[in-house]
Amino acid sequence: MAKKVIGQLKLQVPAGKANPSPPIGPALGQRGINIMEFCKAFNAKSQEMEPGAPCPTVITYYADKSFTFEIKTPPASYFLKKAAKLKSGAKTAGRETVGTVTKAQVKEIAEAKMKDLNANSVEAAMQIILGSARSMGIEVK
Repeated sequence: MAKKVIGQLKLQVPAGKANPSPPIGPALGQRGINIMEFCKAFNAKSQEMEPGAPCPTVITYYADKSFTFEIKTPPASYFLKKAAKLKSGAKTAGRETVGTVTKAQVKEIAEAKMKDLNANSVEAAMQIILGSARSMGIEVK
């Protein structure tokens, strides 16, 4: 028989750096999830990722206090900022340009994010990434 799902929790956790301190500890603790068990499992699963990359994680927790989690790829904005070597996006996107990326870099980002994007082809994924770049004030050459 399937376990009874109590709920889902979405967190953004740095790859390989999950620890019981806030915000992770309190979010898991109030739902009855074993914090150290999650931290060890997450750090082991995200070991091959770039250390410190923000990873959106969906945690499904069950009535018997067990849980499963799915780690998604880092946000497009993280990849775009890294490609353009920026600290943050533009304060007024559309009026100000803070950096540039090439079409090849956009294609690389689209291929990395492909499994988490709602797109059927790399070209469609590139359009999504281009929209993110535009809204951050990053120009594509």
